[in-house]
Amino acid sequence: MSPSIWQILLVLAIVILLFGPKRIPGLGKSLGEAIRGFKKGLNEDSEIDVTDASKKEQIHEASQSEKSRTGAEVKDKQESSSS
Repeated sequence: MSPSIWQILLVLAIVILLFGPKRIPGLGKSLGEAIRGFKKGLNEDSEIDVTDASKKEQIHEASQSEKSRTGAEVKDKQESSSS
């Protein structure tokens, strides 16, 4: 069931009364930009990085220390097994 012409006109009249004729073009522009941004976000494959630079450094340092610690543990196991 589609809306009739009178229902559409009534909704448009209410919108004009609420927002005024000067603000309607700005609302339409904002709505269009939001829709374009949403579609662009759906089409992009990459993830958005929201971490701070300091958090990135902390994560990087933690992963480096984890790698070096794991490497030392492997060397210890190799030395103990070869003895």
